[in-house]
Amino acid sequence: MNRKAKIILLLFILVLIVVITGNYIHLFLTKRGIDYDNKDTYSMSGKNNLAILIEVDKKQLYVIDLSSNEIVKNYVVATGKAGTPTPLGTFKIIEKARWGGGFGSRWLGLDVPWGKYGIHGTNQPGSIGFNASAGCIRMRNKDVEELYNIIEHNTMVSIVNGEYGPFAHGFRRLLPGDRGADVLEVQKRLKLSGHYNGPLDGIYGEGMKSSLIQYLKDNNMPITDAIDYQLFKKLNIILMD
Repeated sequence: MNRKAKIILLLFILVLIVVITGNYIHLFLTKRGIDYDNKDTYSMSGKNNLAILIEVDKKQLYVIDLSSNEIVKNYVVATGKAGTPTPLGTFKIIEKARWGGGFGSRWLGLDVPWGKYGIHGTNQPGSIGFNASAGCIRMRNKDVEELYNIIEHNTMVSIVNGEYGPFAHGFRRLLPGDRGADVLEVQKRLKLSGHYNGPLDGIYGEGMKSSLIQYLKDNNMPITDAIDYQLFKKLNIILMD
């Protein structure tokens, strides 16, 4: 074999080695980038377009693709007891953590202004489908783990209960110390009237009470710290389905 042929053969062998080595490197990097524990998890380019809708009365949590308005996933959940209701309104996911114990394997915290609430797993799977929590939304651990992998920080979470939005199935009589979306709505109306300058936190505290009393005085209404149907009506808060 002459010198020229030897050089061509050597170059061919070198190129072949480079190609084979490159393929092995590519395969290694590709496999390393796959999350095999979650490879069946819903994934799409519009992942950040997802939102969560929770229907308290139906005990259902839906993951909705906002780009197509389609339900991607739905799960059965447990919600708050009568004395510790699940907060109603629209919030955001502000925290993701891997807790344990009664909170199960995952925690998705919500920015509810009047308390610490979230979507989490449970060590009591028999409670799913019932009013069983202190206000949080409980899921089976396998379900919340899947949700945890789908949902990102700042995802919108809308929680409803029945026909009347933040007022669930109707008005409740509000007293100092009460918390909730209905309290928040009253704060907003008192703020619009120029009587309330405190935080819009959904907590009926002393500042809100003072603002309410001043509002009643300015409108020649009986002085009370209870907020009932007549006062809701005066504040132009109307139930709409």
